[in-house]
Amino acid sequence: MASDRRGLQPRKQPRQVRAELTRQRILDAAARVFAEYGYAAGTTNRIAERAGVSIGSLYQYYPNKDAILVELLTRHLDAGMAAAPLDREGLPESIEGIIRFFVRGVVENHRDDPKLLRVMIEQGPRAPELLERVADHEQRRIAYVRALLGRHPQVRVADTDIAARLVVSTVEMVVHRVMAGPGQVDAARFEDELVAMLTRYLTGGPASAPASGSGSLSGSGPLSGSGSVSGPLG
Repeated sequence: MASDRRGLQPRKQPRQVRAELTRQRILDAAARVFAEYGYAAGTTNRIAERAGVSIGSLYQYYPNKDAILVELLTRHLDAGMAAAPLDREGLPESIEGIIRFFVRGVVENHRDDPKLLRVMIEQGPRAPELLERVADHEQRRIAYVRALLGRHPQVRVADTDIAARLVVSTVEMVVHRVMAGPGQVDAARFEDELVAMLTRYLTGGPASAPASGSGSLSGSGPLSGSGSVSGPLG
């Protein structure tokens, strides 16, 4: 059968433990190669060599390195969603505690390998399938935060939907810029400042008057919900 290396879907879904271990070994090797060499120089030959498999074996699982990167990014997104409790019972009572829980989860999800995350977000392919996954992840997180804000007595905002979008976008983008950026940062101090800023916004009440010339937002920014790999990825 002629091989098709253009798609982003994994070519082979492992059904046995050995095959699953091989797939995981390829993904782990790809993560190290991308972090070390960057996306352009992180070739499938380097990935196969690092994983200890032949290039033919690698192509049995993935049609190209784009598909590998998409799966790594999907794994990152799924890890962020898995950390969120499905109901309020697993969360702190105060809105500050809830925001801290949310911020800490995003920080921890970025802490594992910030170099790899920077490659995934800034150098990865902008394929429609990938953008769709990122947009879906963003909408699910917004819906989750909106539900929490909408029924919390300490929240005093004019529009919980806009507030949820602001919280998700702010946390995801600021955490990425700080954690994946150059230099070291005091993670505890960073968490405290970000939590304090968002808590003041959510509990301070609506503005006394709307801004002049306000209207609907358009474009591809973080509030529009349109796909962008540089958007929310926690």
